[in-house]
Amino acid sequence: MSFRSLHERGNPLVLFNIWDAGSARAVADAGAVALATGSASVAGSLGYPDGQAFPFAQLLNVVERIRAVSDLPLSVDFEAGYADDVASVAANAARLEALGVAGINIEDGIPPGSGMRPSAEQAGFIAAIRERTSLFINARTDLFLQDDADEHKALVAEAVERGHAYAASGADGFFVPGLTQPELIRTICDESSLPVNIMKSPSAPSLAKLASLGVARVSFGPFPWRDAMQGLGDAYREQCGG
Repeated sequence: MSFRSLHERGNPLVLFNIWDAGSARAVADAGAVALATGSASVAGSLGYPDGQAFPFAQLLNVVERIRAVSDLPLSVDFEAGYADDVASVAANAARLEALGVAGINIEDGIPPGSGMRPSAEQAGFIAAIRERTSLFINARTDLFLQDDADEHKALVAEAVERGHAYAASGADGFFVPGLTQPELIRTICDESSLPVNIMKSPSAPSLAKLASLGVARVSFGPFPWRDAMQGLGDAYREQCGG
């Protein structure tokens, strides 16, 4: 089954995000059908803050090690492309594809937290990646991450417009992290021509509810890594009296 075919509206692909080869092996052994990295998790595991703070070469090394322990389809959080110009972003995406990566996330937020790219500019990045690769391009909008929940309803129309622009440029999926209100999620799913990806934060609806809203992909973002690090610290305190 291809990575694309795993994205079904109402029967979402669940991606419990990983950060290195060890976590990839653990999630694969637990029964995952595909793997996906999370940028904050990879960055944290390497001692960096989130927001494209580490060199792209280090991401390639992480991907190489993950591919060495699992042949499951792998989606890589590509952040904003690890470059500022269209040609370099597309070349970086092609380097990931050459390692056997099945898909990428690319975001329209400018890291680290420097606002949003205009949708037309972001669409140009997506089109360039589409021309260079056959990757599953999961186009992420950061609109809902950069504004409080009480502002989200007013942002839905812009999100839908961005989704249409990204679809027209060759995107395969539409990722709206930060959105947790069921009625707004349903609207995005109904209005999007692309399979919609929701991030399963602690405040997001259950997996069953997300499926009923029409979601096609659910990812867990940084939360598995945060829970693992919390568990490690708790184990130290319990065993060592810290």
